[in-house]
Amino acid sequence: MQGSPKITEDNLIEEFKAGNKAALNYIYEAYSGALYGTIIKITGNEEQSRDLLQEAFVKIWKKADNYDPGKGALYTWMINLTRNLCIDYLRSKKFKNSQKNQTLDNHVYSLESSRRFDPQHIGLNELLKRLPDEQQQVIYFSYFQGYTQKEISEELNIPLGTVKSRAKAALEKLKRVFN
Repeated sequence: MQGSPKITEDNLIEEFKAGNKAALNYIYEAYSGALYGTIIKITGNEEQSRDLLQEAFVKIWKKADNYDPGKGALYTWMINLTRNLCIDYLRSKKFKNSQKNQTLDNHVYSLESSRRFDPQHIGLNELLKRLPDEQQQVIYFSYFQGYTQKEISEELNIPLGTVKSRAKAALEKLKRVFN
């Protein structure tokens, strides 16, 4: 009787790319905690994070053939797929509608349980209004939405150098206000 090949660290990637479910199980056990931590950090929602973790592993399984060990570690590839999935979700209409349709109780609970930085506490929103609109956009995406400068460039359809210049100018203006 021929059984499935034994999964070892050496052949894990080969077995995974070949569609061996034992390899996927091994990868899930080894990496699901780290991926879940990343997802919950991005979304801030435990229930949605569990759903996104499941979607991430489905995507990882389906795209296993795309993984190239020559370009980086398996974990790096998986975390990038997962992060992109989360960002796509946060940009989706489904997410935006769910935020609009929260019940009052859920909204109050999320405010009570949240320990997120609130710029209103120090009047940061008022300070940002002193900046030109294009600088406000860059600061908002960077510091309040967690976008990288490259992502801001893509989102606003402007050159990366322009994003960097606007961010630098905005931070210099804000620095003068605080000094």
